[in-house]
Amino acid sequence: MWDIGVNTWVWTSPLTDDGLATLAPKVREWGFDVIELPVEQPGDWDPRRAADLLAELNLRATVCLVMPPGRELVAADTVAETQDYLRRVVDVAAIVGSPVAAGPAYSSVGRTWRIDDRPRVYRELRANLRPVVEYAAQRGVRIAVEPLNRYETSLLNTVDQALEALDGLPAEGCGLALDTYHLNIEEAAPVKAVLAAGARIAHVQVCANDRGTPGRDHQDWPALLGALGDAGYRGPLCIESFTPDNAAIATAASIWRPLADSPDALAVEGLAFLHAAAAALTR
Repeated sequence: MWDIGVNTWVWTSPLTDDGLATLAPKVREWGFDVIELPVEQPGDWDPRRAADLLAELNLRATVCLVMPPGRELVAADTVAETQDYLRRVVDVAAIVGSPVAAGPAYSSVGRTWRIDDRPRVYRELRANLRPVVEYAAQRGVRIAVEPLNRYETSLLNTVDQALEALDGLPAEGCGLALDTYHLNIEEAAPVKAVLAAGARIAHVQVCANDRGTPGRDHQDWPALLGALGDAGYRGPLCIESFTPDNAAIATAASIWRPLADSPDALAVEGLAFLHAAAAALTR
């Protein structure tokens, strides 16, 4: 029912041309359909070179955006620079054939503050995100906005908040990215949240509730995947986790211990589990 993908963050950060040249053939050989490519800084890797490599391997791409300190669309003086960054990510997505540019396209990860007038802040977000969404729609890309858990943002934590914040933005250029890690923390009923997101779901990232291997956790995967099917989502399920070997990304994602026997094991075992879980739904 779904193609299965994996984010290069499982192994490395930042992604480089040489890193992708090493990882992509392995990912394809293991049986993945999709490789997810983070754009931490435009220019870290060459999208045209990547597109040629993935075409040779018959491997598709999704793209995720990255919001470090300073990338803000609300209550900041760096909005214009952030919009420029997001447009460049859209350009990268279009070149590699990704239907989405996914991530928290609203505020830097780790920025939290008390929001007294949420409707006003959401209006500001819509106004500042709209030109990026329109730019993306013209290029056949959707900005997939990802709610994050309360420790990483105070702006969008739940599906309901994200739907409210994005209300009125054109669906052809803007949807939701759902991440099972954040759903597990923030949603009282993850299945209901998936169903509420419905046709607005543009991308899905998966991992165990501890950021480790899908299936080695307490998630109710049959119910969660069943809800994605009922919601009409037919895009890929992309495993997103993080290597503890890169100090910067491990600290940002609070990865203080290995989450699997190895990054390769996390990917391969996660792929096998997701294939089996998806197949069980069709029996």
